[in-house]
Amino acid sequence: MFKRFIGTKAFYRSVLTLLIPIVIQQFISSFVSLLDNIMVGSLGTEAISAASIANSVLMVHMLATFGGLSGASIFGAQFYGKGDMDGMRHTFRFKLYFITCCSLAAILVYLIFGPSFIASFLQGESNGGDLALTQRLGNGYLRIMLWGLLPFSLSQAYTGTLREAGETRAPMVAGIISILTNLFLNWVLIYGNLGAPALGVEGAAIATVIARYVELGIVLVHSHRNTDRYRFFRGAYRSFRVPSRLIGRITRTGLPLLVNEILWSLGMTFINRFYSTRGLNAVAALNISGTAWNLFCVIMFGMGSAVSIMVGQRLGAGEMEEARDVDRKLIFLTEVIHILIGAVMIACSPLVPMLYNVGSEVRDLTRRLLVIAGLSLPIHSFAHVTYFTIRSGGRTVITFFFDAVYTWAVTVLLAWFLTQHTDLDILQIYFCVQFIDVIKLVIGLLMLRSDFWARNVVNDAE
Repeated sequence: MFKRFIGTKAFYRSVLTLLIPIVIQQFISSFVSLLDNIMVGSLGTEAISAASIANSVLMVHMLATFGGLSGASIFGAQFYGKGDMDGMRHTFRFKLYFITCCSLAAILVYLIFGPSFIASFLQGESNGGDLALTQRLGNGYLRIMLWGLLPFSLSQAYTGTLREAGETRAPMVAGIISILTNLFLNWVLIYGNLGAPALGVEGAAIATVIARYVELGIVLVHSHRNTDRYRFFRGAYRSFRVPSRLIGRITRTGLPLLVNEILWSLGMTFINRFYSTRGLNAVAALNISGTAWNLFCVIMFGMGSAVSIMVGQRLGAGEMEEARDVDRKLIFLTEVIHILIGAVMIACSPLVPMLYNVGSEVRDLTRRLLVIAGLSLPIHSFAHVTYFTIRSGGRTVITFFFDAVYTWAVTVLLAWFLTQHTDLDILQIYFCVQFIDVIKLVIGLLMLRSDFWARNVVNDAE
């Protein structure tokens, strides 16, 4: 029993080698997002609420990009495990087609419907705030952020391909430089330092867009100057041909992931909209707690990537039993870590709200939300790595039901009912919504025990 769940020193060294660069990048990104949030929050409740709402709307594109690229990444990891560089090159080209179409479609939709999306979040109580000002700030922030959609997506295509090959340091360096650029430009453009105009919320958006171009530039230069190491990038643009059989396989595998991420992100957007009916204070408190949540979840996000890469490569090499063993140990490690992180999150809950220039009601509400989030963290971490386990074997239709269908049939429905048909306050509603994923945990445990997910998909693509 001990050997089933605890790995050797060599196993943990391989995990750390892969995980540490991802976690460092995620941590710095989340930490700077926290600082970014604090800077915007210093402008008042309207400013932080406007940025929060606009980012909730933009999350649909971000996760749609992630979903579409995820289908291709299953093949990328397994092609690399098999040693098929042509397969990786074709997979990368598929990613380029997808992100171009997805980004252009998103820009068009946001240009036409963006203001209406933001207005839909401002139907609750003002709690003394200015809803019209929040609307104007949100619209301005969203318009500027549209300039960053395509470079963001292209960066994701490159960094995802590098990680499928086990290269995590280069994306980490690019991400860190981008993040520090964003932080510096926030200081300059939000407050008007170094002779720049004080642009407030719009300054934060401009800083983010510039940082995304910086990250893309670094990743492009690194990838194409090191084609001896990354042979799959050699000649990637000489032709844009992708074998039709592979296109069909990636599309059939990836479509459920794409639809899953779109529906899941829409579900989260609707949940946040339902929460907003409890007032502007709830919007601000949920934004602060959500930013802190991302900071405490960096290892969870990294473990999802580790499962995709380590398990996917073994499946591609035909090592089914080893893939199951590695996955079991990674999941156990994830849970032990997140029980501890949840406790730390609870301990830090009184400190995080003190960093913001918001009222005492928002601070107290944020503290309580963070306690609930910390208690529920082990549940969400288990569901997260279970999702990536099932996805690594190409069982994307199952992941669609496990994630998107569950979100809409259970979580969104519960949030809608509690906000529209009860008098429960935001804390009671948030508690119920967070802990309803206990059902998801049980479903995931049953699926993992069946071992149905372990399969090789790249042989079928040839």
